[in-house]
Amino acid sequence: MLDDFPFLSKTEPHCPQSLLDRARNLPVPRVALVNAGGAHPLQGLREAVELRLADPVLIGDTARILATADEIGWDITGLPLIHAPGPEAAQKAAKMARAGEIDAIMKGQIHTSVFLQGLLPSSAGLRDKGSFCGHVFHMTMPGSDRPLLLTDAALNVAPDVATRQACLTHAVRLAQMLGIAHPRAGLLAPTEDVVPAIPSTGEAAIIAAWAKTALPDAIVEGPMALDLIFSRAAAEAKGFASDVSGSPDIMLVPDISSGNAIFKLMSLGMGCCAAGIVLGAKVPIILTSRSQTAQDRIASAALGVIAAGMRP
Repeated sequence: MLDDFPFLSKTEPHCPQSLLDRARNLPVPRVALVNAGGAHPLQGLREAVELRLADPVLIGDTARILATADEIGWDITGLPLIHAPGPEAAQKAAKMARAGEIDAIMKGQIHTSVFLQGLLPSSAGLRDKGSFCGHVFHMTMPGSDRPLLLTDAALNVAPDVATRQACLTHAVRLAQMLGIAHPRAGLLAPTEDVVPAIPSTGEAAIIAAWAKTALPDAIVEGPMALDLIFSRAAAEAKGFASDVSGSPDIMLVPDISSGNAIFKLMSLGMGCCAAGIVLGAKVPIILTSRSQTAQDRIASAALGVIAAGMRP
């Protein structure tokens, strides 16, 4: 039997209503779907359009887009349709974003590496010189609208301190756009002690100290083990005084392996809804996994609306 592993959640994720409500109160962004000929991405954008979360621009092989739209029963007559097959689609989206012709970019039927290679290099012109992009997952538990912003679990593989500082900055700004005026952030490490043999502990301490001046509206603590971030009871049992324990809004991870494992455990094991977005470019980049659900895609589109109001 498929998916009968006892650690997998049987609860289907659901896009939080508060995220949809906040997005619907904002201007609808022009969203370019890169390589729009795949059925799942095109259907996802169609759902976003129906929920007033996107004004669509379809980029890719026009013949394939038209055939797929017909297959899923979506009349795309009159929608902007731009022929740019293969890797050219991401490059075309970057050019349109630079020109102010679109407000967000969404991943379609294209490998993530090819997609991002067309958008994030300096030559693409979507980020300022010396700036860093970071991915943020907006995670919500079934039955709860309260998010945990997880960064970076999908883009930066082994980020240095400067990159993680940028990721934290993006997450704090996004939290504030979501209405969290003073977000609490825990900096993940294996232990709360600075251990020279574990570089992530010392780096977390450096980032926490930096944040006191750089991010004065945020409450940032680290290094913190996962149990200390999630559980006030664990913090009390260990005698760890914390304003973050048990009520984090943001978790900054030390590398992609730990972040990706936490994201997938929360999605598959806890039934969380996961909205994914890349911040730090001129426009938000809506980035979802092929295995994510329709509700995840809707939540990602809603997060894109909110992030479209942010500027690097």
